Amino acid sequence: THTDGCVRCSLLFRMSCCITTSNQPECRFSSVLTSLLSCTTNQASLTVSPSSSQLFEDESVSLSCEEDDSSAGWTLRRNTTKETRTQCGAGWGKPAASSCKFSHVLPLDSGVYWCESREGATSNTINITVTGGSVILQSPVLPVMEGHDVTLHCKPETPPSDLPAAFYKDGSLISTEPTGHMTIHHVSKSDEGLYKCNSSRHGESPPSWISVTGKPTTTAPPPASTAPPPVSAAPPPASSPLQLVFRLVCHLVVFCPYCISTVLMVSLCRHRPTG
Repeated sequence: THTDGCVRCSLLFRMSCCITTSNQPECRFSSVLTSLLSCTTNQASLTVSPSSSQLFEDESVSLSCEEDDSSAGWTLRRNTTKETRTQCGAGWGKPAASSCKFSHVLPLDSGVYWCESREGATSNTINITVTGGSVILQSPVLPVMEGHDVTLHCKPETPPSDLPAAFYKDGSLISTEPTGHMTIHHVSKSDEGLYKCNSSRHGESPPSWISVTGKPTTTAPPPASTAPPPVSAAPPPASSPLQLVFRLVCHLVVFCPYCISTVLMVSLCRHRPTG
């Protein structure tokens, strides 16, 4: 195809290399093709340490873009109530390679975080809530797979950390646990919702949304047959006259030279003069 005066184009390493109509090589980056390629090959996953969607004020935290292509140039971005799509180092956090570190988080750091490449590809998002209160709900940062177990912890800022706590889902009390830990076994889509906890000593935590994702679909192999394969009782179909003629011709072509050579050898031997 002819595109922008190019004939015979190929995409190599996110670069469009062409032979122009004047037979001169020309290579240039293509933003459209690069973005399409990054969607399929360049991926990153955002992780947070400590692994909690809720943090206490002044707590230190590190967010990392775990990437499969370091050349994609992944950076951490966020949306908060006061700013949109700002990147790590622009007034918040300290960038280090594909990570962003906070020495002291503040409630203003609450928001949605994600990784973004130079081509515009994005990772998963993580909602982080920073509270100035005295208790948080430790819950999974990433969506929970259906069928897995998930444990929630109503964690106070000061020890002891195993105090009795009540757990709520979508505003309704679902459990009261003596040690502040609640486990949901074999989660399903019905367990998805907004959770919070309440400690009689420390008060109520902020709410956190827990997402549940379906299991990846796999194609089951066909069941193994225990019985031997059926044997056909019908006789093989009879050969047609044309097939018989064809087979006869094949046999003649193969054996005739052998027979002729044999006859010639015998004839020569019989007519040899005897000494």
